[in-house]
Amino acid sequence: MRKSDTAEWEMLTALRRDLHAHPELGFEETRTSAIVEKVLAEAGLAVHSGLGKTGIVATLRFGEDGRRIALRADMDALAMPETAEARPYKSTIPGKMHACGHDGHTAMLIGAARRLAGRRDLSGTVHFIFQPAEEGRGGARAMIDDGFFKLFPVDAVYGLHNMPGLEPDEMAVVAGPQLASSDRWSVTFEGVGTHGAKPHFGRDAVTAAGQFLTALHTIVARRIDPLQPAVVSACAIEGGSFEALNVIPDEVRIGGTARAFTPAVRDQIEEEIGHLAQTTAALYGIRHSYAYRRQMPPVINDANAAARALAAARSALGADKVRTAFEPSTAGDDFAMFSTEVPGAYVWLGNGPAEDGALHHNSRYDFNDAAIPSGVKFWTTLVEQELAR
Repeated sequence: MRKSDTAEWEMLTALRRDLHAHPELGFEETRTSAIVEKVLAEAGLAVHSGLGKTGIVATLRFGEDGRRIALRADMDALAMPETAEARPYKSTIPGKMHACGHDGHTAMLIGAARRLAGRRDLSGTVHFIFQPAEEGRGGARAMIDDGFFKLFPVDAVYGLHNMPGLEPDEMAVVAGPQLASSDRWSVTFEGVGTHGAKPHFGRDAVTAAGQFLTALHTIVARRIDPLQPAVVSACAIEGGSFEALNVIPDEVRIGGTARAFTPAVRDQIEEEIGHLAQTTAALYGIRHSYAYRRQMPPVINDANAAARALAAARSALGADKVRTAFEPSTAGDDFAMFSTEVPGAYVWLGNGPAEDGALHHNSRYDFNDAAIPSGVKFWTTLVEQELAR
């Protein structure tokens, strides 16, 4: 390894750990964005800041012709505490941490941009997207609504996410479904409250909610085609008070998430939850209200874009280090907002073993700095191949 490479990896590791120590939630990434803007401007890239509030797009243009691509990294952290004690770069912000590796994603894309800056042997344009608010706050949509595709027209878009369980020098690149749609739903049962000792004087929303919850899981088990992956989960319930355990409340509210990989199953889930809420309310003689909010579509890798990403991964890391069979995840990512507009591919880079069970969104999770060189090499190789003269 060249001394210059060693120094670069050390710089990117220090940058990644600095971001880890100073996590910022979606649309609050002012410090992170300022660092990204400064480092890339110093490297000679044209930097557009403030897209989607705190988003950054940095551009390298190699002539006026050629292919136009975009590479995307997310920057935001999660609203959760970091419980690992031994890290010298542990989060300094109570209740916030980088528990999904976006600090590493940012560092790797910065590294690739720096390596590509100043090249004269390429033809085309590459836009480096540093997206805010991936964790459910709609950062991709905000950047698109602010005119991303008008300001930065592209032929393809690529995303990368770390994956515990793969080694830091391993990747998985697969065409087709990678991540599920991510939607939210809520149901409110409106009964008639009464004394807990005299339930016959009211209309019991609590019992209706219990019936609904029991039947909810039959949607996937008995209504969705068993060959189609789907998830329906109830994740929150509220009603009544533990300070008044002799009162049957007027109202009980339930909410949760739904995941699917196809539009048809997504539509069916929305319909089935609503039908179940309606029939449950009718059974108990109460009213109900139902809301289903579509957040992001599934990530479906375009076959051609995936083939291009696969070629880059094999060239960067070696064919024996790249998997072409890898199960999709029922998690979601609003990278889908970009890849439904233009062909896209979303790839996985190893993060090493999940130590102590520390997977994504775990309070002990940490991005593996050993993956930084692999990520930079992949991104750099992809651009070299996509924009070859």
